[in-house]
Amino acid sequence: MHNNTAISELIEAGKWISQRGWVPATGGNFSARTNTGFVVTASGFDKGQLGSHTFIELDHVGNRSASAAKPSAETELHLCMYKLIPAANYVLHTHSVAATVLSRVIKGHSLDLHGYEMQKSLTGITSHLDTLSIPIFDNDQNIDRLSLLVSDHHLHTPIEHGVLIRGHGLYVVGRTIGEVRRQLEGLEFLFACEIERLKLVGLES
Repeated sequence: MHNNTAISELIEAGKWISQRGWVPATGGNFSARTNTGFVVTASGFDKGQLGSHTFIELDHVGNRSASAAKPSAETELHLCMYKLIPAANYVLHTHSVAATVLSRVIKGHSLDLHGYEMQKSLTGITSHLDTLSIPIFDNDQNIDRLSLLVSDHHLHTPIEHGVLIRGHGLYVVGRTIGEVRRQLEGLEFLFACEIERLKLVGLES
């Protein structure tokens, strides 16, 4: 995929994601795999108002081309996801309220969802009886260390759809821009449902 095509797709995705309130206060970052390496959003820009100047181009090993823009500190985690999941061509990282809160409420190392019809919006999930498991990692300002934890987890339990970073947000992967947007929207719906379910359980207990 050409860099300009990837950037155009991510600009449109950014508008859509921003309208839903999933990337407040210049938070989040997006990337795509291209013919020459990767493109990734630069740090400090409103994701609803992205332009060609708000992206940094990287080669296949992650070295960036000359650019005045500042790379996001989380670029390394994007590259890690691409290395672990060769089929992934897009990574969308968001900071929604639902993902952020739920990642803190769940004390274990994964969010396991079961019984929701909307699980089938995620690639490979064919029934509400399946268990959709999203790994949760503790937040860490050291992105290299966090990437290593994600890599170690993938060795024994392959990451398929994305990961939650506790108190931080969600990373979603996809083969196409349509797939990654669908999976992001499906997960956000499921997170919101799970928060409501936990509220009701709390009231009943």
